[in-house]
Amino acid sequence: MKKKVVALALACSMVLGLAACGGSSASSSAPAEEPAAEAAEETAEEPAAEGDAAASTEAPTGWAPTGTVSIVVPASAGGNTDLSARVFAQYAKEISGVDFIVVNANGAAGSVAANQVLSAAPDGLTVLYGHNLVNVANVAGVTDYDYTAFKLGPTFAKDPAQQLYVNPNKYADLNAFIEAAKAAPGQLKACTEVGAYTYYELLAFENLAGIDLDLVDVGSNADKITAMLSEQVDLMPGAYINCKDYLESGQFACIGAPTEERYELIADIPTLKEQGIDLVYPDCDFSFYFPKETPDEVIAWYEWIVQEMESQDACLEAIKNVEMMPYYLSAADSEANDKAYKEFFQSIADSVK
Repeated sequence: MKKKVVALALACSMVLGLAACGGSSASSSAPAEEPAAEAAEETAEEPAAEGDAAASTEAPTGWAPTGTVSIVVPASAGGNTDLSARVFAQYAKEISGVDFIVVNANGAAGSVAANQVLSAAPDGLTVLYGHNLVNVANVAGVTDYDYTAFKLGPTFAKDPAQQLYVNPNKYADLNAFIEAAKAAPGQLKACTEVGAYTYYELLAFENLAGIDLDLVDVGSNADKITAMLSEQVDLMPGAYINCKDYLESGQFACIGAPTEERYELIADIPTLKEQGIDLVYPDCDFSFYFPKETPDEVIAWYEWIVQEMESQDACLEAIKNVEMMPYYLSAADSEANDKAYKEFFQSIADSVK
């Protein structure tokens, strides 16, 4: 039987100042192999090294935006999706002269934003930007469509798979948390969001760690942070950019990252795998999704602009300064990546039916 998720009413109304950017010198390199996405990785094109010449000095002929482009993000302001979209908007305008605006459309496991783009004209002026959400929402039954309802564009940036955070006053490390969970089955609370990326991450973690957690739906990333700070939950999957300040202040401790190996961005955080929990979860690969009938020449223009941006030191540094990694995949490789990730999420869902 599929595990139920219980909604948690937050007692706190604290206003949180989430980390907006940092001064990390994160590497743009990725581990040699990604979970369930080997086909895409084999042909993935890395960003040009700093100091390299741009891949092209002129945009492809045949199409260019004729008005302001709306980048619709399935997230509120201040998180990794929003901030990396704003980096793209800034440098795409500097290169092309085209105006880009970020439209925040949070809600319903990303389907609010996705539906907005699905109903837009296929003219390249409205595009969805995010990671995995359309696939996870489909697997969870929130929507009746997945990535195949869109025309995939290029991938722009990468965030490591969300790490697991706890209160250091309660749990010293991963082993301490697992021991506590085994001693109190179904009692330790882990926060997530119905139909979201973190829900399946927690299901996989439970299975491989041999524990049973109480999964509670608290809503947005800001709500998850609130729940952690107020000690209403024991465990939180989170993006590094949202947790860095709390980690440095000692309010959070990170018990592991579900990645194949350590990324330089989070080099001090041990992987779950090296601690004996063989969980390698999909990274957050941030791609562009267009209405299905979008012409190929539009997609080619976006591939060009991403490659042009990631050949420039200033843009690479701006991506790193929001605690993310530059990462380019062509439209074709992005589609292969989404296909593999969809299959990965489906395999987790099938395992708990």
